[in-house]
Amino acid sequence: MRIPTRILSVSAVSAALLFGGSAAAIAAPTPHTATTAVTAHARVLAVGDICYSDLPSQAHDTLDLIDQGGPYPYPQDDGVFENREGLLPQQSNGYYHEYTVETPGSPDRGARRIIAGQATDEDYYTADHYESFDLVDFDC
Repeated sequence: MRIPTRILSVSAVSAALLFGGSAAAIAAPTPHTATTAVTAHARVLAVGDICYSDLPSQAHDTLDLIDQGGPYPYPQDDGVFENREGLLPQQSNGYYHEYTVETPGSPDRGARRIIAGQATDEDYYTADHYESFDLVDFDC
């Protein structure tokens, strides 16, 4: 049975809103590309949300440094994050910047990062080096 495109589009948007994603970031599937629906679903699942209080203390330290404008512990910090994975809402190049979240016991920068958008309080946390992101909710 073939499902009309408009039903798939509404489902993708509904799923995005239900799981905390941005409906604007989800491409509506077309009848000719079944993989688009899978990609849209993966994007919805890859961006969740996390309460500020649930972040590791090192992420709080990083967010404080961002608010202060540095100095940052690594030269890569405050570099442009290009969103190559396409999991965050699509923005122009230079919109997102990345910052290291210290990982105790790690011999290098580790996998944890804060990705900051230009909008107020648009900070994403990733514990798995860009495989998934959680929008930080500062109100909980």
